[in-house]
Amino acid sequence: MSEIRNGNYLKINGDQYQRIFVVGDLHGCYQLLMDRLQCIDFDYENDLLISVGDLIDRGDRNVECLDLITQRWFRAVRGNHEQMAIDALFHNGDSDLWFYNGGQWFLHLDYEQEVLAKALLATAEQLPLIIEVNTGYKKIIIAHADYPDNKYEFGKEVDWQSVTWSRDRVYDSGDGISGEITGADLFIFGHTPAPTTKQIWNQCYIDTGAVFGYGLHVEQIK
Repeated sequence: MSEIRNGNYLKINGDQYQRIFVVGDLHGCYQLLMDRLQCIDFDYENDLLISVGDLIDRGDRNVECLDLITQRWFRAVRGNHEQMAIDALFHNGDSDLWFYNGGQWFLHLDYEQEVLAKALLATAEQLPLIIEVNTGYKKIIIAHADYPDNKYEFGKEVDWQSVTWSRDRVYDSGDGISGEITGADLFIFGHTPAPTTKQIWNQCYIDTGAVFGYGLHVEQIK
């Protein structure tokens, strides 16, 4: 099987793709993504692009970024911004929290776009929180904010709120108290914006703050 789902985990057989890339937080920056894919000569038939989540909010083309989850060449983990929107729209969550954090775009949609956005966000609720990519010689884990355990295992129960929200590990690294996560070769996270990517042990943080004008990072993993 090319893909295996286990709860909030998705395992992908990377050998079926010519190249695989991971992209940082998009936050509605659809045109910026299209420009980057053109620069790397992305092959929509044979390559795969994986998002670290936060497709929406703050940028200007949020519906287009959400619609990426319907494309065969695209996979994504669920970010905290998708979760805020899902909670607000479908689970009586705090809509003010979402709007305060960039969700006001939803209020300005016309009727057809609102219907589409709701349908896409309903689909986004089914997105995995953790993606494992196996390329035959490497095991790479993608999650939005963190893998909140020091040993990775496919299907392992972890604190799902920490997966989408936690910055404890990256902040701890500044105090010299972080370390390697065992069980995989590389972990790739977004969520914590910085002007450049940051590599800490076997963890790579790739949210370069595209929506704040710092550029969109695309990391090739195969």
